[in-house]
Amino acid sequence: MNRAKVMGKLNQKLAVHECVAIRNGKEILLQAFNWESHKHDWWRNLEQKIPDIAKSGFTSAWLPPPTHSFAQEGYLPQNLYSLNSSYGSENLLKALLNKMKTHKVRAMADIVINHRVGTTQGHYGMYNRYDGIPLSWDERAVTCCTGGKGNKSTGDNFNGVPNIDHTQDFVRKDIKDWLRWLRNSVGFQDFRFDFARGYSPKYVKEYIEGAKPIFSVGEYWDSCNYKGTYLEYNQDSHRQRIINWIDSTGQQSAAFDFTTKGILQQAVKGELWRLRDPKGQPPGVMGWWPSRAVTFLDNHDTGSTQGYVYILTHPGIPSVFYDHFYDWGSSYHDQIVKLIGIRRNQGITSRSPITILEARPNLYAANIGDKIAMKIGDGSWSPSGKEWTLATSGNRYAVWRK
Repeated sequence: MNRAKVMGKLNQKLAVHECVAIRNGKEILLQAFNWESHKHDWWRNLEQKIPDIAKSGFTSAWLPPPTHSFAQEGYLPQNLYSLNSSYGSENLLKALLNKMKTHKVRAMADIVINHRVGTTQGHYGMYNRYDGIPLSWDERAVTCCTGGKGNKSTGDNFNGVPNIDHTQDFVRKDIKDWLRWLRNSVGFQDFRFDFARGYSPKYVKEYIEGAKPIFSVGEYWDSCNYKGTYLEYNQDSHRQRIINWIDSTGQQSAAFDFTTKGILQQAVKGELWRLRDPKGQPPGVMGWWPSRAVTFLDNHDTGSTQGYVYILTHPGIPSVFYDHFYDWGSSYHDQIVKLIGIRRNQGITSRSPITILEARPNLYAANIGDKIAMKIGDGSWSPSGKEWTLATSGNRYAVWRK
């Protein structure tokens, strides 16, 4: 679906099965782990932080894959019904989920269903059978592109492991049963679909309708448009591809806004002019479909103070990375908490209107709704009118409120 059709649909009645949180528009997410978390008794460690996470204003915490995996990080799943993982035991996970429920922070499960490591050698001598564990599929459950006897993949291949054939009725039934188990018995309320390019988004739609999570987001990763090593100014085709994926889920899933992420990490290097598209709007998915755009920063982004000022004051659904919040020092933590508080107190949602006032190499300034003004960059700027008061400021940023 092209942008014009998308914007037209936004004015129509909301889809019957649309996730509750998407209608709400008040989501603030925390990616509550990093690539090394499996080494640190993670479920127990995270349980201790839930009161602070709740107090800080996060509505949902994205957890790493909770099930048994061939890789410690969790992204090579095998026994989907075993909740004993490198992050901790089933009992520790359930204690964490209970703590989150008590503090009204929703738990987001990382759903890795593009591929699955087998237990037994089958067709072509590959480990593409799942004998001896729940969901004991045979080679028919694996795409023919990755050594199985199933159909061709409906998306991109994840090389090196058996890719799940989602065209098989028995596979989809088993996955929906498993998702309902995670949702209704284990205690997860939100879903994050890993490697969403690996299978058709129509199956994401089916899985959401089957399990009814409160909120869902897909990792539809796609490289931004470059000329050599130079990031192109116009990223419309890039964000359109993400929007097409969202639309093909029946508009029921949000998607990570990789367009905004790619532009923002370059913009804070003295190229803030990039943050206004030719029509005066934000240049990412946020600018076209903010209620479905989960905005986030690069995990190693050294300009991330300005980046968080941007995503936490703007429309879209902001997501904060664990290391930035907990491992970069108390000052950084407190700045993010203050920005979240301003967002909540001033009523900024995923759909808030925005007026971009400045977009120059060293200055970006905007009004969001009628209660927030902000600027990032070295350039001098402040909103006109005595009704504005400074809400917070720091290195190369300031936020005002009415």
